[in-house]
Amino acid sequence: MSIIKNIEQQAEEKMLHSLHYLEEVLSRIRAGKANVHILDGIKVDYYGSPAPLSNVATVSTPDAKTITILPWEKNMMKPIEKALLNSDVGITPENNGEIIRLGIPPLTEERRKQLVKQSKTEAENAKVGVRNARRDANEVIKKAKKDGTPEDDCDETEAAIQKMHDKYIKKIDEVLSVKEKEIMTV
Repeated sequence: MSIIKNIEQQAEEKMLHSLHYLEEVLSRIRAGKANVHILDGIKVDYYGSPAPLSNVATVSTPDAKTITILPWEKNMMKPIEKALLNSDVGITPENNGEIIRLGIPPLTEERRKQLVKQSKTEAENAKVGVRNARRDANEVIKKAKKDGTPEDDCDETEAAIQKMHDKYIKKIDEVLSVKEKEIMTV
C-alpha cells in the first residue's frame, strides 16, 4: 500500500510543479502595466559571466507605467542596457547616466490578442505536464497490479489520481482565465 501512496504523492508533486511553472511563466508576460517579473529572464554580462538582472541592480516600479533599474555599479549601465535591448521584452531603455527607465507602452488590441494566445499555449503545455504525470502514475499502478498489489488498492489510487488530474486542470484554467482578463483589461 505504501508503494501506491508514494505513486500518488509523486504524481501530485509533478502536477503541482506544472502549475507553479505556468504561474511563473505567465508572470513574465506583460499585461500593459509595469511588473518587475517581466525582467526575470534577463541575464546581464557581469565581468564575463551571465548574471540575473536582479543580482546587479535594484529593479522597481515607481508607477504603473514605469520600471526603473538602478545598477549597483556605475560601469554596469552599458551591459544592462545591452541585455535589455537584446531581450524579448520589446521596450527600449532610457538611460540618464544614473538610472535606467523602461516606459511600459499601452498594448494594442493586436498585441493583447498575441499575448492571450501565448498564455493559452503556456497553459496547454502545463496541462500536458499534468496529463503526463497522470499517465506515468497509471503505468506504475498497472505494473504494481501485475506484481501482485491488490486490485482494489490500484483502482482506488487510479481514481484518486484522476480526481487530482481534474483538480489541477481546473486550477490551470482558472490561472489562465485571470491572466486573460488582466491582459485584455485596457
